[in-house]
Amino acid sequence: MDDLRYPIGRYQAPDSVTASHRTEWIRILEELPQNMRHALEDLTDSQLDTPYRPGGWTVRQVVHHVPDSHMNSYMRFRLALTESSPLIKDYEEGAWAELRDAKTGPVEWSLQLLAGLHARWTNLLQSLNDAQWAKTFKHPEVGEKRLDWTLGLYAWHSRHHLAHINNLREREGWRGF
Repeated sequence: MDDLRYPIGRYQAPDSVTASHRTEWIRILEELPQNMRHALEDLTDSQLDTPYRPGGWTVRQVVHHVPDSHMNSYMRFRLALTESSPLIKDYEEGAWAELRDAKTGPVEWSLQLLAGLHARWTNLLQSLNDAQWAKTFKHPEVGEKRLDWTLGLYAWHSRHHLAHINNLREREGWRGF
């Protein structure tokens, strides 16, 4: 049986990040807002409030989680680009998913937020040179991370949560998929 929690597997960074990797990962981030909108097409409120796996978040919570997570990453990139290996703040994503806006808010709010955020983020990413890609930040739990490694993580994160939604649609036979 497929692992419903990690439908595309866990993030596996390449030994060395190349310009080709970065180009592909930026493309994934660039396309995420439209791909997310497509994955949600024609879903009812009842379907949006269905967990993507037993004990997991609802589709609605997943949709709201993605821009929450990506906003944090965008800010980490900006901090790393303007400071010397800054210590970043972690956040309790599970607790954020339980807040009212994430549990009951219209997904359109997060789709609009994701579109604007990813437009700015990918514009910034496309401007970086090799030295900037090597800049780092310090995460309180996982230590120092390079921006190029982090880009790969968030490209994976984008695909990971799209797979949660698309796999649920497929398993449930929801129309429009």
